Amino acid sequence: MSKHFLGDTAVLLGRSLTHVTRSVDTIITTAITPIAMMLLFVYVLGGAINTGTDSYVNYLLPGILLITIASGIAYTAFRLFLDMKSGIFERFQSMPIARSSVLWAHVLTSLVANLISLVVVVVVALIMGFRSGAGVLAWLAVAGILILFTLALTWLAVIPGLTAKSVDGASGFSYPLIFLPFISSAFVPTDTMPGPVRAFAEYQPVTAIVNAIRDLFTQQPVGTDIWIALAWCLGILVVTYVSAMAIYRRKVG
Repeated sequence: MSKHFLGDTAVLLGRSLTHVTRSVDTIITTAITPIAMMLLFVYVLGGAINTGTDSYVNYLLPGILLITIASGIAYTAFRLFLDMKSGIFERFQSMPIARSSVLWAHVLTSLVANLISLVVVVVVALIMGFRSGAGVLAWLAVAGILILFTLALTWLAVIPGLTAKSVDGASGFSYPLIFLPFISSAFVPTDTMPGPVRAFAEYQPVTAIVNAIRDLFTQQPVGTDIWIALAWCLGILVVTYVSAMAIYRRKVG
């Protein structure tokens, strides 16, 4: 790895962030879908859903935050795909820069853009009545989980960004990720689901992550959920990072 990796990444990150600031609508679009879902479930469907809590928006928000991230990483794959097709990667390879800095710039751009979208969603949730007595450490723990989840899904997005044959193929992979929270504890308790669906919901990664965030917000003991959530995030991150870097080296080698 080049000794100038950090400097190269910073320069390329500035380039990517410039593109994002010139198309703020991407961040707005990323936030609109989860906000619309939150409005729909709280004000239309919430009265018919029994979660055993006084405030459905409090119950719902952790899952909405994960949907926000799943929506946002589609743009990473999209931007990476456009860079691959434009030939800019070949131009970068002719310059004395660290190869991996090109991908890291896209990943960090995704992290920044998604954090902005998450803040927007939380602000709307506060307007809708979300309240939490969580302390600073609990909020930092929530932020840490969301950052890990964002990095894991972003490196996953890098793979179709590098390998897709079309724009739709690059960004379309995110749709199953957006709907995965619906088969989890994000919207309703898993014990209300029929047997096979309940089994899937209880052992897929979103449920552990949602439960850990919800417990942190409500100042409940997190138990094993937080460790399971961290294990899922780190496991997905390691596998997708290694896979993405291997694909990238083959593409530019």
